[in-house]
Parts: sequence; structure tokens; C-alpha cells
Amino acid sequence: MTAAINLFYTDHHPFPLPAGHKFPLPKYRLLREALSSDERFCIQPAPFIEEADLLRIHDAAYVHGFLQGTLDRPLMRRIGFPWSIELVERTLCSAGGTLAATQSALANGIGGALAGGTHHAFRSEGSGFCVFNDLAVAIQWARETQGIQRAAVIDCDVHQGDGTAAIFSGDPGVFTLSLHGARNFPFRKQKSVLDIELPDHMEDAGYLEALSSALPHVWAFKPELILFQSGVDSLMQDTLGHLNLTHAGLAQRDNLVIQQTHERGVPLVITLGGGYSNPIEATVCAHAETFRTAARVYL
Repeated sequence: MTAAINLFYTDHHPFPLPAGHKFPLPKYRLLREALSSDERFCIQPAPFIEEADLLRIHDAAYVHGFLQGTLDRPLMRRIGFPWSIELVERTLCSAGGTLAATQSALANGIGGALAGGTHHAFRSEGSGFCVFNDLAVAIQWARETQGIQRAAVIDCDVHQGDGTAAIFSGDPGVFTLSLHGARNFPFRKQKSVLDIELPDHMEDAGYLEALSSALPHVWAFKPELILFQSGVDSLMQDTLGHLNLTHAGLAQRDNLVIQQTHERGVPLVITLGGGYSNPIEATVCAHAETFRTAARVYL
């Protein structure tokens, strides 16, 4: 049993955004502050990821173009951020945090990133506030360096993990599960191994039934590593989610995934994902509860 859960934060690398931009940059600092006094967590700055690790998944021209600030404008518009050197640093740190959390999970059973879950990034382009796909990069690192043969992504963000699905399409070593709004972004969906499409305004009971029905498919795959994309944009207060989950429902969702993973002894990596509530404190509260649930289960 680990003494404390290692969590890796990224808010020590802020980046500039235009006034009124909808990306919830303050939530990352607020989440770290909310968990900082809890002795069940060892909270530490995320390291920069090495370029070589990004190249395990992403095309070299795309990686180099982003790092050097030479991507075509349409590609940057698709990502949704203006390019800056600060954005490069934050992006490298975000992917590095998920990789560090994966290393912790393989060593200690669990690790977490107070960022990441950038599941809209494809091999050669980003999308929806996602530059590099940290989930895919971490999985490929584990496969190539740690001998992991079967990994699974449990993606509970309200938006489909389209980049992750596309990257691992046809790959027998990766199971991708995505529970997402049927009529929400991205409007051109990819094909995960298992997609659960949810109607607008779904409430706790229906969501939990859908998740409970989906998880046995993950366990039948016999994964050796789980990455849980724990986006909380299905919360009823979320401005982009269109679902009606309560904080209690999200906590039950987290407990289902975390408890069942723990019972099977599979290393678990928890990343963030979406969360755009107004006020943002509702998102922060939901994210914090995800990690507190993990602490209750694992410690």
C-alpha cells in the first residue's frame, strides 16, 4: 500500500489567453490549493516531457511545428489557443505530468495528474484545447519501455475521446471506452472500441447504469494499465456539457471506476479532463472529489 498518492500539477506554468476565453485556466491552481493540505496526497510539480516520448505517438512535423511556433494558423485555430512559448511550456508540463503519474501508478498502484486528459489530440493535429494526447503518449511509453501489453482508457468526459480513439483504432493492445454526449462536440465522432452515447439532460441514475453496463467489457479485456479520464463536464452546472449529473452522481461514477480498478489490482492513472462550470468552483469541487475518492479506496 502506498503511503500517499502522487499527484502532479501544472499551474506553475501559466500561459496567456485573450480576455473572455472559455478555457478554465484558474481551475488548475484552485484544484491544487483545494488538495494541498490533505496529507493523503504528495503534490509535486509536473516535469517537462521529453520530445522523444511525444514522438512515440505524434508525427514529427506536427511536434516540431508546435514547439517552434511554425504551425499553420488553421491548425492553431483548431487547437483553440494562441501560440506562445508559455503555452509550449505548459503543454510539455501537462504531458509530462501524466507520464509521471503513469510511472507512479506502475510503481505504487496509482498516480494522478492535476491536468491532462487531452483526448482530442490526434497524431498530426490538435483540437478542442488539446495539443498532444497525453493518454496515448503515456500508454505507448508503458508498452515500449515497461512491457505493458494491454492498456485501457476509461474516458468519462462529456465529449468523446476522438483523438484517442483514432490513434488506437485497430490496435488490439488498447481498449478505448468513451461515455459522452451524443449531440456534443466533437460533431464528427471517431470509433472507440466501445462508445456509449448519452442523450442530452441525462441524470445520475441513467448515467450510472450506462457506466455499470460498460465496465465489464473493460475487465474482460484484462488490462494491465488503466487511464481514467475523469472530466467533470457532465455536471449539471457545466456550461458546455448538456448533461444533468449532480456532485453525488459524479462521486458515484468515480467510485465505480476506482473501486473496480483497485479490486482487480490494475495500476490506475487519473487525469483531469473537461470542466467548465460557472462558477468554476463547482468544477473544482468535483475534480477534488475524484482524488479524495481515490484516497479513500487506496489508502
